[in-house]
Amino acid sequence: MMTENTNRKKVVEISNLKKSFGADLILKDVSLSLFEGENLVVLGKSGTGKSVLIKCLVGLLPTDSGSITVFDENMTSASGEKLALIREKMGFLFQGGALYDSMTVKENIEFPLRRIKKELTESQIEEKVKEVLENVGLADAINKMPSELSGGMRKRISLARTLVIDPKIMLYDEPTTGLDPVTSNEISELIVEVQKKYKTASIIITHDIKCAQKTANRIIMLNDGLVFKEGTLNEFEASNEQLIQSFFN
Repeated sequence: MMTENTNRKKVVEISNLKKSFGADLILKDVSLSLFEGENLVVLGKSGTGKSVLIKCLVGLLPTDSGSITVFDENMTSASGEKLALIREKMGFLFQGGALYDSMTVKENIEFPLRRIKKELTESQIEEKVKEVLENVGLADAINKMPSELSGGMRKRISLARTLVIDPKIMLYDEPTTGLDPVTSNEISELIVEVQKKYKTASIIITHDIKCAQKTANRIIMLNDGLVFKEGTLNEFEASNEQLIQSFFN
């Protein structure tokens, strides 16, 4: 698995990020980089600010201070139009999946495609939808409603809907939460397949150690609003730190 970042371009750089809600300081001083083509796992217990981190990254939450750069563009000072253009290069898979219940699988996947890739013909749209469904192993679900799908299938369809716009960066927020161990493993394997097939750089927010072990090229652990440790999976597994051992043992 790729771990060496020498000569790789940084696609995300977060420096000295701080974020609070009232008197509650969630991110105290977080810095990290994401390199092209790598899967970066952000590990930590619930409430350590993992999800807040990526919501700041995509501009869903304003930051208190620090800088966030994506593809050499400053997200914290970007205008609405510029922010929208940067976001079009980023795919999000949030915990709930957030499919539209009143739309078929096909309509769900077409929705972002019609909004962002307006130059595509109807036949090109149909081809793209079939392609991403095949890539997540659910080509036969194209005319189903979300209510007919299992939790794991809904997660796969949500991923297909994200991939249909050809994102350069993928953001996964607790992608295996609420899934049984077999389905969790399938989703983790799919994340690795997406990395290889689409050449994405990904940030994977999780507290699921099996997901981290399956997907990570590099790991950053957050604790108490700070970066506690950064390194490879082997370095984490060999660590004697009690907090890290509590995850890996």
